[in-house]
Amino acid sequence: MAPVPPHRQPDPGASTPVRRTREPRSPGSPRPVWERAALGRPAAEFEPKPPPADPYRPDTLFDGWSTPGLTVRLASVRGDAHRFSGQPRQDDIVVAAHEPTDAVVFAVADGVSAAPQSHVGAALACRTAVADVLRQLDEGRPQVDWNRAVSAAAYQLFMRVTRGPEPTPEQRQEAQALLATTLVTGVVRLAGSGQLEVNLVHVGDSGAWMLHESRFHPLLGDGKESADGVFSSAVQALPRVPRQIEGTWYTVPEDGVLLVGTDGFGDPLGDGTGTVGERMAFELGRPPREPLALALLLDFSRETFDDDRTLLAVWPRHRLDESGGRKAAPARPGGTAG
Repeated sequence: MAPVPPHRQPDPGASTPVRRTREPRSPGSPRPVWERAALGRPAAEFEPKPPPADPYRPDTLFDGWSTPGLTVRLASVRGDAHRFSGQPRQDDIVVAAHEPTDAVVFAVADGVSAAPQSHVGAALACRTAVADVLRQLDEGRPQVDWNRAVSAAAYQLFMRVTRGPEPTPEQRQEAQALLATTLVTGVVRLAGSGQLEVNLVHVGDSGAWMLHESRFHPLLGDGKESADGVFSSAVQALPRVPRQIEGTWYTVPEDGVLLVGTDGFGDPLGDGTGTVGERMAFELGRPPREPLALALLLDFSRETFDDDRTLLAVWPRHRLDESGGRKAAPARPGGTAG
């Protein structure tokens, strides 16, 4: 039997047993705002170690705002494995509004654990992809050139290694070993019918789902590469660029939710029928009023699931009013917690 990582078990040297988080509340019942929810058997509690200071990577980030058509909530939390070992959060996320088209542009990345600076790669990939897509929208392109956006993100990873010159074959291999990361990037808009129109592309095993009528519908494939060489995500990571990059269109019903996240969220979610899926479906059916609520929801305690977790959720704006949200002009609250 494989040994149990120390952060998953009580401290044998402790004078008292390690406290465990309480069982999850039933829907509608109150719980203390800062209490970490346990979904199933909780992990052991411990005080996290600080991550490296350069570059600065907060333990948790969250943000939330609304455009005239859309409401956005996002959060990224460091997993227990990295908290216990003092490693940085390897996930990253960038979301931006493009006001002329009332579109929301997003990128979510999960640094490959074996790459020592994958957290840097994830940050570079997200920022570069979103910046390139915003430029394309400013240019009035009828369709986003996803090959351009993904290639731009990959190029920035190479430049991190070369510091300017074009990369040699050896430097390309170095970038792959040092900075490898997955990427999901896309655009979401509100259609005239009240539905969400989503166009996205992915490299690697991060995921996207449509939550509708309490059921989670995966929007991305199973991550296998077919015999004819057609790209599929699980075997790839930037800065390697797949041979075939084509955005895929999806339509989310007006009473549905678009979710984009890393496998730290997707793995415990599974097919959405278990304890985690039930809680997520209940909490995410409508947008939480405060952006912090998504970070608290995402940072649940569940034994053996200790990876970083990142999630973007997008609803039609009218769902915020239905859930008792602010009806004044859209605000842009957000924050970080370390």
